[in-house]
Amino acid sequence: MEKIDKSDEKWRKTLTPEQYKVLRQKGTEAPFSGIFYLNHETGYYCCAGCGNVLFDSASKFDSGCGWPSFSLPKDSGNVEEVEDNSHGMHRVEVICAKCGGHLGHVFNDGPKPTGLRYCINSISLQFIKGG
Repeated sequence: MEKIDKSDEKWRKTLTPEQYKVLRQKGTEAPFSGIFYLNHETGYYCCAGCGNVLFDSASKFDSGCGWPSFSLPKDSGNVEEVEDNSHGMHRVEVICAKCGGHLGHVFNDGPKPTGLRYCINSISLQFIKGG
């Protein structure tokens, strides 16, 4: 996958301040506040920074954690997982493979068959109906 390489200045111009805080500065939105947490429509979830297709609605489930949760990516090559030891915790960060934007984290407490829960910030996503 071809990587996007933009300057910080260009990211600030193309993203909202809230998107910039999460996607570029590894922030998070408040639980239960994101626009896609309760979305049950059929379609695809793409990176808000670059449009890379990340998840489809078939893998979305209600984990009760307050953020949209998915059991697997649409294509494993579209996301990357990076060790995250910030805030005194050991977690696995999920980033967009195309633009490097922070999406959220993945945990080993999801449903079968994967057992994974990709806990993703709504602000990091855009939704495309259909599919």
